[in-house]
Amino acid sequence: MDDSQVLKKRGYTQGISLGEGSYAKVKSSYSEHLKRNVAVKIINKQKAPKDFLVNFLPRELDIMACLNHRNIVKTYEIFEASNGKVYIVMELGVQGNLLEFIEFRGALPPEFCKKLFRQICHAITFIHDKDIVHRDIKCENLLLDKDFNLKVADFGFSRRLTYSDAGAMELSKTFCGSEGYAAPEVLQGVPYDPKLYDVWSMGIVLYVMVCGSMPFDDSNVKKMIKVQKAHRLTYPRSVVISPLCKELIYRILHPDPKKRMKVVECLEHSWLQEECDATESSKVCQNDNCEKRNIIKAEPEVEPDLAQQYVAN
Repeated sequence: MDDSQVLKKRGYTQGISLGEGSYAKVKSSYSEHLKRNVAVKIINKQKAPKDFLVNFLPRELDIMACLNHRNIVKTYEIFEASNGKVYIVMELGVQGNLLEFIEFRGALPPEFCKKLFRQICHAITFIHDKDIVHRDIKCENLLLDKDFNLKVADFGFSRRLTYSDAGAMELSKTFCGSEGYAAPEVLQGVPYDPKLYDVWSMGIVLYVMVCGSMPFDDSNVKKMIKVQKAHRLTYPRSVVISPLCKELIYRILHPDPKKRMKVVECLEHSWLQEECDATESSKVCQNDNCEKRNIIKAEPEVEPDLAQQYVAN
């Protein structure tokens, strides 16, 4: 039985392809029950690596099923069919992902950036309070709904935190996510605080929103780590960025995790406390005829066993 037949039996009419990998793909579908379009992630267990099936997939399904927040993509249904595939029915980001949005429009207006970054902060605060970490925050995993509200998606690298008998949080050791969004301690292969890794990735996203480009060149990862650890940030001359916004980014992208801001501190920062002009933040959504800009690129995820090559000598 093919995917369209499986989905039809569950009340879904399969639509177009939204993306495809080596063992998973995402299709748009129409739900007769919900009376709306949804996204269906289809995982072929026969093609998936054993490590993914044993460790990552069970965690992803467990975590997605328990999250209910306005800035996190909703999971409507999870089921496994007799064809050996797992189907995850989710909320559809009808305006696409943040990467596509910025590629078409370039750097976003400050007020719109504030709105979106607040929403990221609220979503990540919510999961951190539940002792869950994402570990793959990047523009491709941030979707926009019909009203251009942000939704955090893709919990494939997420996990629940564990604690020692003494109550200390156990550090992560697995390399997760994408090089361009990875904190220096993660790239170096040392045990890391996954909450502070999430914060670093959020800082990269904020930089991309306000600048329309990545803060670090990841074509040479060892060189990038040196730049990250030097705590040097440069900004495009073509974009006007407030000193408060620069200060926030600088404090988030601190190479020392102990000195890096926490999510709650980000929300309390003066730049986000400034009043948001709803009129200004909505202007970016009104121009649908922008020429596509190839300013930033999609970041490929790196398999955990490749982290070894980035360890500093």
